[in-house]
Amino acid sequence: MFRSAMFCFALVCLQACGMVSRFKPPPAPDYSATLPPTMESIGGSDGAVYKAGYGLALFEDLKARQVGDLITVLLVERTDASKNASTNTSKSSNVDTGTPIIAGRPVTDDSIAILNNSIAGERDFTGEGDSTQSNSLDGSVTVTVARVLSNGNLFVRGEKRITLNQGEEFIQIAGIVRPIDVSTSNTVLSTRIADARITYSGKGPLASSNKPGWLTRFFSSAWFPF
Repeated sequence: MFRSAMFCFALVCLQACGMVSRFKPPPAPDYSATLPPTMESIGGSDGAVYKAGYGLALFEDLKARQVGDLITVLLVERTDASKNASTNTSKSSNVDTGTPIIAGRPVTDDSIAILNNSIAGERDFTGEGDSTQSNSLDGSVTVTVARVLSNGNLFVRGEKRITLNQGEEFIQIAGIVRPIDVSTSNTVLSTRIADARITYSGKGPLASSNKPGWLTRFFSSAWFPF
């Protein structure tokens, strides 16, 4: 019996490993810096006084407007979520058929009724759940303008990587910024970025110590039937 149970457990593990090996995660988005176009791609001969795309306005703020320009994103992320649920249900039932009468007489065996029945049932369920989550992210990351959209909005992306003696930490940002939301100091709040994708993660011993092992993840996954 024990060998059969271990054999079934091994088959479940192999099936789970097979499913994991066939799963292909989606490609990671590109957060690499975007360089401005070269002189040859812009056009114009060398030595000309005016170069398209390199004009200087004397009465404008030095804010990002073109591909390759820099924008500093100020991270001011705050999220708070709380959920509470409680359920109480109960049900009871009682059925008594009494003593059946057949041909005007009760059915008995040695003067003892044998066909009388009584059924009683009771159910009770109590469930309660409480979840609270709070996140905070402060700091700043300078990104580049990757594309200027047709309506004038700027698609920006970039990342900051910090290598420490215990691993590596990185912040990645991508999203769409309205030029009007960019301040005169060429900064924009992270809350003003549309379709924002902000990732803060790390690699190394410290990050690995906060993750459960593969066997713990298996017993906590949907593949474990018990």
